[in-house]
Amino acid sequence: MKNILSKLIFVPLVVAGMSTFVNANSYPEGPVKIIVPYSAGGGSDSVSRALAEAIKTDFPDGIAVENRTGGAGSIGMSYGMRAEPNGSIVTMVAPELVMLPHSGNGGDIDYKQFIPLAIVNSGYAAITVPADSAYKSLEDLLVDAKSNNLLFGNSGTGSIWHLAGAGMQQAASVEFTHVPYKGSSAAITALLGRHLDAVSVSYAEVANQVDAGALRTLAVLAPNRLVDAPNVPTATELGYDVVIGTWRGYTVPVGTPPATVTYLTDAILKAVETDTFVEFMKNTNNDIEIIESEEFANKLKREDEFYKGLISSLGLSQ
Repeated sequence: MKNILSKLIFVPLVVAGMSTFVNANSYPEGPVKIIVPYSAGGGSDSVSRALAEAIKTDFPDGIAVENRTGGAGSIGMSYGMRAEPNGSIVTMVAPELVMLPHSGNGGDIDYKQFIPLAIVNSGYAAITVPADSAYKSLEDLLVDAKSNNLLFGNSGTGSIWHLAGAGMQQAASVEFTHVPYKGSSAAITALLGRHLDAVSVSYAEVANQVDAGALRTLAVLAPNRLVDAPNVPTATELGYDVVIGTWRGYTVPVGTPPATVTYLTDAILKAVETDTFVEFMKNTNNDIEIIESEEFANKLKREDEFYKGLISSLGLSQ
């Protein structure tokens, strides 16, 4: 499968020359809310709360996280898209922003109606098997898949991890039987119970079980090897040109004043450098990846086209 996603641009955590000067005229009036379109306690929620804690000194009127769930994220993203464009509502978005509209599940969300501030975190798909599996390498699994029906678990039909498994399948010209679960944790539990041959979920979600010796990751669908898993090859280096993963970024509605956009962006970029945020991300197996506004916008455009094609090829378009 030709990978339409071009190589991500990694921006150093120390942003040279970034101003921390506070312009009172660009500061959002009143308290600021970060809208998280996913449930409390999940990865998106915890990362956003850690960011809010690190950023709070730049928002003396207060900053808080509000969860608006439903529609696989579309409810919260729609709310943020339609919010007053004054900087008081910042919306966390993920690949579902450009995935859901192509499967007919996005409601009214449109990535073009958001101004991207920054992506702060990424997590790439990890093709993972039980530690005692006969599959010692990705090639072992793919060779067997050519002649046997392998059960491949994911976090739900049409989810990012379903699409990651499907992308791997297309790149290798094999067929998996995709088994959807209600979330990654359920799929991982099924794998541990030997009800599946493999799963496609984020590496952060399997890292503890890998470290404990219960699971083994055969490959990651990342542009480069992960810092937390330096011995795990990427699918690309094994000859399969597929890079698929999730990310967490922050946006404001179109129409937000440029000075306010700059203020919010600078505050986020400063926050991700703080010791407390860096330590939190390390302790929770979350990789920090900074993608600033312009490249964030380009990424949304690329991924919109990529997922449009992939979802159509899977027969999930509506």
